[in-house]
Amino acid sequence: MSSTPEAGEPSAPRRSSHDAPVSGNERAVREEAAASTVTPATAEEEGPTDVIEAEDGPVEEDEFLAEGWDSSSSKASTSVTSSVYHHAYENGRRYHAYRYGRYPIPNDDLEQNREDMRHASMLETTDGKLFYAPIGDHPGKIIDIGTGTGIWAIEMGDLFPSAEILGLDLSPIQPTWVPPNVKFIVDDIEDEWASGSGWDYAHFRNMAVILRDLQKVVDQTFHHLKPGGWIEFQETWGMPFCEDGTMPEDDIMKRYFALCAAAMAKFGMNVDLGPKVGEHLERAGFINVGCVKKKMPMGTWPKDKRLRLIGLYVRELALHSLASLGKVFANLGMSPTEIEVWGATVRAALKESDKVHRYYFHYFWYAQKPEEAS
Repeated sequence: MSSTPEAGEPSAPRRSSHDAPVSGNERAVREEAAASTVTPATAEEEGPTDVIEAEDGPVEEDEFLAEGWDSSSSKASTSVTSSVYHHAYENGRRYHAYRYGRYPIPNDDLEQNREDMRHASMLETTDGKLFYAPIGDHPGKIIDIGTGTGIWAIEMGDLFPSAEILGLDLSPIQPTWVPPNVKFIVDDIEDEWASGSGWDYAHFRNMAVILRDLQKVVDQTFHHLKPGGWIEFQETWGMPFCEDGTMPEDDIMKRYFALCAAAMAKFGMNVDLGPKVGEHLERAGFINVGCVKKKMPMGTWPKDKRLRLIGLYVRELALHSLASLGKVFANLGMSPTEIEVWGATVRAALKESDKVHRYYFHYFWYAQKPEEAS
């Protein structure tokens, strides 16, 4: 394995991955949530490992105030008829109706705002980079799988005006005013591939953790990339870590993550896959597998101002996500009252997040299809 890269730079290509030790406490927390909880992730640390220094004094009150600051759908596999645009409603939240039940998170305005906030946090984390794969200056065809609000695809369309950008999602929630080289279609990527071939670059963000068969999707993408094309997964791992002893062994956010893992497992999803994506890429036949690993603090406790802003985003995203998980936790058999109690407990912990110096890892995996592959 190559030496550790500088902060923010891709690691050298890698060919294999090894198990990393997992504490007995982490395993016990997961077993406490449910027997179906997924196994701890295996991954090497391949990104910057600098300790995040905490701020000694209070944060300035106005630090985070802002300062000035085609949807055309013709598709062979799924005709975008009016039925695709229908939505289902449960407990006051809106969900997509296409393949209803496949994805248990809402698609209403609250969730869309959260997705756009997540995009902003990613840009802060990557210092403005939309991707890490070395796709060159003139990619011809780019596909964004699980495009959500379409914000990443739109920005890529502006960045590469000569490229063809296609965004896929189960929900038709993307805007109609988009760059002329960008279009969106409704599709289930876990069904048979029907979005053409010869792609130069395939992008996934926070998709590995919600796919029921990650290997199938990676294999299909491999087949439909052009030889020499690139794939990239940008994945958050929600297990909290701490380096200065401020997080207790029985931390509420660890237990909350274990609960989320057990609940999502009921839908066939594995929220621990972020550190393991490289294994699936290698298994599919990809080469030049690399990874950038970033720390994302929760809360405004870091001394570094950019990290404080990222921490603010992370905390707000977590707070907003609580209202989106009612359907997820109900699948564990929890009553509305139990869900509300859990939500209140986690919300209280998040509001005190500057006292506990938690952080998460975000992985940016990228890999290349061999030039000689068909």
